Amino acid sequence: MQPEIIGFLVLMSGALAVAAVAAISRGRTLDRIRSIFDAGRGGDLEAAARGAQDALTEARSREPQLHDLAQLTEDLETGIVRLDDDLRVVMVNQAACTILGQLRASLIGRSAMEAFVDHRVEALARAARDRGALSREVAFPGSSERTLVLRGRRAATGGIWLVLEDVTELRRLQRIRTEFIDNLSHELRTPLTTIRLLTETVARDLDTASVPPRIRDRIQKIDVETGHLVQMVNELLDLSRIEGGATQLNLDEVDLGRVIRGAFERLRTFADRQQVELVGEIETDGPLPRVRGDEERLGQLLINLLHNAVKFSPSSSQVVVRARRSLGEIVVSVEDQGVGIPKADLDRVFERFYKVDKARVRGAGGTGLGLSIARHIAEGHGGRIWVESEEGKGSVFSFAIPLGEGSEDS
Repeated sequence: MQPEIIGFLVLMSGALAVAAVAAISRGRTLDRIRSIFDAGRGGDLEAAARGAQDALTEARSREPQLHDLAQLTEDLETGIVRLDDDLRVVMVNQAACTILGQLRASLIGRSAMEAFVDHRVEALARAARDRGALSREVAFPGSSERTLVLRGRRAATGGIWLVLEDVTELRRLQRIRTEFIDNLSHELRTPLTTIRLLTETVARDLDTASVPPRIRDRIQKIDVETGHLVQMVNELLDLSRIEGGATQLNLDEVDLGRVIRGAFERLRTFADRQQVELVGEIETDGPLPRVRGDEERLGQLLINLLHNAVKFSPSSSQVVVRARRSLGEIVVSVEDQGVGIPKADLDRVFERFYKVDKARVRGAGGTGLGLSIARHIAEGHGGRIWVESEEGKGSVFSFAIPLGEGSEDS
């Protein structure tokens, strides 16, 4: 055998070994390797040798990148699985092996169904391959039930990436939190209700008795503060149920004009006590179209916004509620003439337990849950909620709910 042929074959074997690994691992085609073979078979050994040398150089230059990528994948605590277009496992990191409770060698080459033993995972991988991306939470039953969030994404070079996040402990803690809040709320409701009944009874008895004004004052304060506690318990329980998905919406065709009038009636006494006037400005160009929603929940949303507006309004001011049609939805806004919200707080007012500095307004306490509940209700109806405000000039809280089926938008 000629020396140049031997040299070519040696060079070729090294180039093919490294280039093939690099090509496959990066999803490249093997056209370049095939062209090297074709050049060698055609007798152009010099061209073949040059091609092999180039492939070897290129592959070696990528080795550090490939090693870093492989090491990074292994260091992740999130499971990573790579499937080919036939939904067979071609790569899996250690975290995925731990989550699935299987050895790497037993997973490579298996189909998604064989690896996960769950048709839902196979369906997700197939959908991600066809659509581009998909995510789903899957509970795997068994002696030690596990809950995984699976995210599938089609790779640009072919195949599918599956990302596995074990949220079993997180879901367990969320259940514990929900149960704790439920139990605490029920335990607090009974004594608080009893206290309110007793204060009301004492207040009625005082109407016929001759007692100093300060006594009447203190009884009234007990009643007010007990009312705040009852509201706090109710909001805490409500938010916990909403976030836990325990509260279902009873959807029907809803007249928002009626919801607004009902909210006014419920808050009229509170507004009078605060010396604030409630004003409604509903679009008069024909009746408002109905929306698809839960009337009780939408009423709760509006009452939360109105209660906040009245609470932060100065005496002898107005709180105006407006409702109008706008591009396939009904927009309801609640405008007050209060102290306004600092610009730095606008993005956080809908977070649970977040309260703008209550030292700025005397008597403006609260749980910090009302606006968070309002956001959940609006988004649960496929709508949105937002706020516009300027310090010293008041605030406008608005929410939009899509029109119901068959409603016409003018």
